[in-house]
Amino acid sequence: MAMGKILVADDDKNICELLRLYLEKENYTVVMAHDGEAAVEKFNAENPDLVLLDIMMPKLDGWQVCREIRKKSNAPIIMITAKGETFDKVLGLELGADDYVVKPFDTKEIVARIKAVLRRTTSGTAPVNEVKEVSYDKLVVNMTRYELKVNGKVVDTPPKELELLFHLASNPNRVYTRDQLLDEVWGFEYYGDSRTVDVHIKRLREKLEGVSDQWCLKTVWGVGYKFEVKE
Repeated sequence: MAMGKILVADDDKNICELLRLYLEKENYTVVMAHDGEAAVEKFNAENPDLVLLDIMMPKLDGWQVCREIRKKSNAPIIMITAKGETFDKVLGLELGADDYVVKPFDTKEIVARIKAVLRRTTSGTAPVNEVKEVSYDKLVVNMTRYELKVNGKVVDTPPKELELLFHLASNPNRVYTRDQLLDEVWGFEYYGDSRTVDVHIKRLREKLEGVSDQWCLKTVWGVGYKFEVKE
């Protein structure tokens, strides 16, 4: 049984071949690209379920490829970085990467991470007829259509902001730490700087400020954030 299609984008053909062997053994279909432009073309043509994306590539680097993919798709992306390269986790999170691995890597670890990311991104997939949505006074977050409605009007919102708001609004009055949100919304095993959560909350507040007195995005000082709903 085919497990899904994976695009491996890396200019090191040996690494691509090694990953292909391991992934095909796990019943994944593998598509390969050896530069950034080819990666974008293959993504558009093949519509893979997940992308393994090397950062240092000719023509377009991994960051640029990630940006291009995120303009049109929420397919999971695992970034690959060489040991010693400074990997900007905040930038990775901002651009919408789901995880990252460092070379040299153990192929078994990559397979495990792929399975974990796919499980995380597909476990919440709603059945065809079921709409994945939360709504409150003057607010509707619809994850089936990836749409935010404020006061009945659609507000253009990046995917990660929507996912963050949906996660908080689906669990009203529950306090989350920044690390919990990074883990549950972005899926990074992430340590240290958690600015990215603050940045996304700030952007959401700009869209939601003063819309309703029935709910608000609240900072719980010294802990994290919650979607507070008036009883």
